[in-house]
Amino acid sequence: MNVKRGSTTFLKVIIFLIGIAVLAACIFLLPEAARRDAIERPGDYSLYPLLICTYGICITFSLACYQAFKLLTYIEKNNAFSELSLQSLKVIKKCTFTVILFILLAIVYLRAHAQFTGDDAAGPISLGLMGILATTIIAAIVDVFQKPIKNVMDLQTKNN
Repeated sequence: MNVKRGSTTFLKVIIFLIGIAVLAACIFLLPEAARRDAIERPGDYSLYPLLICTYGICITFSLACYQAFKLLTYIEKNNAFSELSLQSLKVIKKCTFTVILFILLAIVYLRAHAQFTGDDAAGPISLGLMGILATTIIAAIVDVFQKPIKNVMDLQTKNN
């Protein structure tokens, strides 16, 4: 096993474990949180918009993890500079912007909800802003990876 294959396999295992953790959160933790909230506050549906945003983030994040897994497979097969890897990077970039949209929707909802209830939403809002920062960094990294792949592909089409 060469070094490249070992490192891509390691990254694939990490992505798979992260995907399992996200799936477990969607199946076990989020429904349990909704059930406890419904028991504690019957008739109050204020948690549901946040659950919708959370599920949207989880689904989008899972799609990005799948595309990252596919990208690592392309790298293992020496197809790093191909149209397939460029497509995977484009999907990952779209997923980052979708995650940012869901986080922004959750922040707007938290701010509006705090305005009506008098709650202090500074903590969750600051966590959301940190999530936006992290997601933006990922989008920038994906953009940096996309440019050399586009350049190599343009050179290949000019030479052919």
